[in-house]
Amino acid sequence: MRVSALPLLLLLWAAPSRAEQELAVYPGTVHTRIGEELLIGGQPHRLAYFTTTDPLEKVARYFHGFWTKQGYPVVVNGDLQREAVVSAFFTREGLQRAVVLRTHLGKTVGFTVLKDLWLYEKPTSTHGSPFIQVEGALFSADVGSRGAAGGSLHRTQVVERGLDTVHQELAARFSAAGYTPVRESGGRLDGQRTLVLEYARGAEQMLTTLVELAPSRVAISQAWVPNTDAVRQAREEKP
Repeated sequence: MRVSALPLLLLLWAAPSRAEQELAVYPGTVHTRIGEELLIGGQPHRLAYFTTTDPLEKVARYFHGFWTKQGYPVVVNGDLQREAVVSAFFTREGLQRAVVLRTHLGKTVGFTVLKDLWLYEKPTSTHGSPFIQVEGALFSADVGSRGAAGGSLHRTQVVERGLDTVHQELAARFSAAGYTPVRESGGRLDGQRTLVLEYARGAEQMLTTLVELAPSRVAISQAWVPNTDAVRQAREEKP
């Protein structure tokens, strides 16, 4: 059976071009990457942010014109005064580029986004998740990231309970899940009570931050990363 080489050549040509795609840049600004490759809703994203003294409308019009001149479909949402989202769809590459703009303290803050529309990774099921489950969350969002040092997972939740109650609940659940407490610290951030809990379990490490948004409302941020010290020790002990 003869197979045409053209589809294979096109695939090999397209693969590196997709991998080398960079985030959009606004001229004259410094863009700071947020993580490396993030998994949001099961789809790969790359994110960065920048600030500029240019008016929000000017920044939005720049990206709209830049992508339109390249021949891509562009959509603009927002009032172009306090907020705006400019999105372009690179249909051949299966990518969506976007910039999310907000005004803050007299400046324009922009978040540039590169989203892969073709790839999808099934989110971790609740039963296989490393996170400590907190019941009755008003809001919950999971984000995964990949880097040279390995992957990490992040979960943000908001619950309607007091900080001390949430602290006790998490401590009991961590213990039941086989985690060992490493350290704990508390303080205040912008007048709000905060508490940082660090737990370890084998080759896993969980860092949990609690922020008291109101007397009966707490934000919970959990970050799971490989416990590199445990992994290194296990490798050294392996014959």
